[in-house]
Amino acid sequence: MTGERPPGPACDGEHCVTCGDVAVEVTVVRLLPDALAVVETGQGREQVSVALVSVTAGDVILVHAGEAIAVMGGDR
Repeated sequence: MTGERPPGPACDGEHCVTCGDVAVEVTVVRLLPDALAVVETGQGREQVSVALVSVTAGDVILVHAGEAIAVMGGDR
């Protein structure tokens, strides 16, 4: 993805790895205000919602449709 993303986990017209039809494991890079996080997908960085889970930087999370739905593990 190129350029700045709009606030929130919504896709901006390009295909987002974390907005697909399947849940994917990603790594939390940093937490943002408003229950959002920057994550590393393996294909670049994206912004997702972490409102449903408790995470810290370094955690591996499962994301579906731009929303973190589970914590798989990490630096805890």
